[in-house]
Amino acid sequence: MTSQVQLDAGVVTRCRRRVHLEHDPAMREVPRAAPDPTGQQRKADATDHRRAVMTALAGVVGADLLAVPTDVPGADRERITEEAMRAGVPFIWGAALPRDPLGGRRGGIDLLVKEPAGYVPVLVVRHKVSDPGQGARTSPLLTPRLTAARTDPARKVRPQPRDQLRLAHAQRQLQAAGHALPGRATGGVIGMDADVVVWHDLESPAWPGGRTALAEYDARFSDRLAVAAAAATGGPALARPTRIVECRSCPWWPVCENDLKQDRDVSLVVRGEDAVALRGVGVGSVDELAALDPAKPVTPLVGMPHEDAVVLARAWLRDLTVVRRVERMDVPRADVEVDVDMESFGDLGAYLWGCLLSGADIGQEPGYRAFATWDKLPCDDEARSFAEFWGWLSEVRRRAEERGLTFRAYCYNELAENRWLLASAERFKGRPGIPSVGQVKEFISSDSWVDLFGIVQRQFLCAHGKGLKTIAPVAGFTWRDPEAGGENSMRWYRDAVGMDGQPPDPAQRRRLLEYNEDDVLATRTLREWMTSDAMATLPYAGDL
Repeated sequence: MTSQVQLDAGVVTRCRRRVHLEHDPAMREVPRAAPDPTGQQRKADATDHRRAVMTALAGVVGADLLAVPTDVPGADRERITEEAMRAGVPFIWGAALPRDPLGGRRGGIDLLVKEPAGYVPVLVVRHKVSDPGQGARTSPLLTPRLTAARTDPARKVRPQPRDQLRLAHAQRQLQAAGHALPGRATGGVIGMDADVVVWHDLESPAWPGGRTALAEYDARFSDRLAVAAAAATGGPALARPTRIVECRSCPWWPVCENDLKQDRDVSLVVRGEDAVALRGVGVGSVDELAALDPAKPVTPLVGMPHEDAVVLARAWLRDLTVVRRVERMDVPRADVEVDVDMESFGDLGAYLWGCLLSGADIGQEPGYRAFATWDKLPCDDEARSFAEFWGWLSEVRRRAEERGLTFRAYCYNELAENRWLLASAERFKGRPGIPSVGQVKEFISSDSWVDLFGIVQRQFLCAHGKGLKTIAPVAGFTWRDPEAGGENSMRWYRDAVGMDGQPPDPAQRRRLLEYNEDDVLATRTLREWMTSDAMATLPYAGDL
């Protein structure tokens, strides 16, 4: 029997509710969230990476490689791929695999490699697919054949479940079309380093519970196919909304958020797996969670203690953004203080380090400073701006110490700043003004570097999230730009440096500088508020 819907490989790693919404005819005209700029940049980088791999391979195999055109209709791309497989073309790039109407599958694969009795699928991805070690089966990039695979003495496989599931989807399509290599299902992945193909046995019991990648794929795909078919035919919805990590970047989040708020769903205050556990014991709403005894857990939770979950629910019902977990706040302060905020663009680099100096006089003008590069990332000028930032910060620290004054620098969520502090020291080592990795590690592990996010996490319960844009307004801070936010800043950056073929926009550069300045002002406002008498009037968790 032919399936009424046909799904690509992405559905097996996608939220079930999203699959429903994508196939519900009633949702076609419903407004969705704008695309995530970070995700768009990752896709663009991945496209460039695949193009570079194709160029390298074509330079070696020449006429043995057929690149399926991308500027023709999908049906033509499938026809060209099918004809190439029938003709036994050794390498087919950008393959659009024949649709599988019985299985409900559609989609393509980056590379098909002809072995003596059939084709094997190969993915090209922009992430690491192996780690130092041994045991992985690899073949050289420029000889990407399964018959050339050997046990690699220098690499072990880095587990990437998404890659294996995508390969399983392609394998099922090849089998349905009669072009799969007989025997054990196998697929390859070319990763970020683009020097070898790492081969995966898709029938090896390497998944939890002894499952194979192929079995895991089959179970997931069958489930998603049922969800999509029910949605497409107006049947009962097989997937209900629940808040999970994926919601942050999902275009359907405005729809689900509205539904969750109407139902006062418990996932609005606890993480996804905890929401599932609570629903399993009959606690499906925030109201039902708030009514529980904080001292008597009803089911094990992994995201937070039961008592905190109950208090969070009670805070949510009272529309309290934050409540104190502790009676007395503990926020380290100093004579000389610097608030730091970094702006990066995806994985390409950090283009702006903003600093706000306040406190005792050390002969440096107090206020905001920006250390920026407006060359397109990645660029050499990034080393100059980072060196100037590090030199200024080190000078402030030195002057404070010489005068016998205490010094601290603050950020909000050190993961981002630490990542680019260490990465910049490593990438630009040896250049003028660049610190060593050891110097950076000494600083970020010292008492001089304070992560306010960690303090908020330990000393507050936050009913609506812990982001700076959520917490700082409670302290009385307002961003000047009504559209201030990380995702919007990505768009502004593209315009600021002229990434999309347009001239660089000075107005967007000013906008980014103002946004960054407001971020450090918000950080200062937050820590001053947390050490003020205002804490006495903030609700205490013990009272809820």
